[in-house]
Amino acid sequence: MPMTPAREEAIAQYGNQLRVRVCGILVEDNQMLLIKHQAVLEAGVYWSPPGGGVQFGESAREALCREFLEETHLQIEVVKLLFVNQFLRPPLHAIELYFEVKRLNGSEQLGSDPELSNQLMEAVVWLTWPEIEALSRSEKASFLSRCRTMADVFSQTGYYDED
Repeated sequence: MPMTPAREEAIAQYGNQLRVRVCGILVEDNQMLLIKHQAVLEAGVYWSPPGGGVQFGESAREALCREFLEETHLQIEVVKLLFVNQFLRPPLHAIELYFEVKRLNGSEQLGSDPELSNQLMEAVVWLTWPEIEALSRSEKASFLSRCRTMADVFSQTGYYDED
C-alpha cells in the first residue's frame, strides 16, 4: 500500500495508543450521513459516520457535537448511546461509542480534522441502505456489515469486537 502523507500523519498521530472515539449516526429521509475517508490501513476508501477522539476533560456528548460541527458543519443533538465497538487493527486501537443523533441546525458540507494537516476526509455524503450494502466490507465501518436494514442499525446494543 502506498503511504500517502495523510496516511503517514494519521498513523503518527493516532497509532500505537488507545483512543476513545465518539461516532454519530444521523439518518434523515431513509439516508445515513457518512464521511468518505482515505483508508489508513489499506489502499482505497473507508466510509464511516462523523466522529472522532474525545479530548481530556471533554464529555462524550460534547466531543460528538464538536466533531460533527468540525467534519460536517452541522449542529446536532445527541439522542442516545446505541452500542460500543472495539476497533483493534494495529497500529490503530480505539474504543468507539456510537450514538444516535439528530440535526438541530446547518447544511452539511465537508469540514476538516484540525488534528491533521493532511486531510483523510474526502466527502460528506447521504447514502441509502442499498448504497451502503453495495460497499465492500473493508470499505465501511464494521457495524454496517452487521445490519440488514437501516432499522437494524438502531437495534444494535452492547459491545462488539471489530470483526
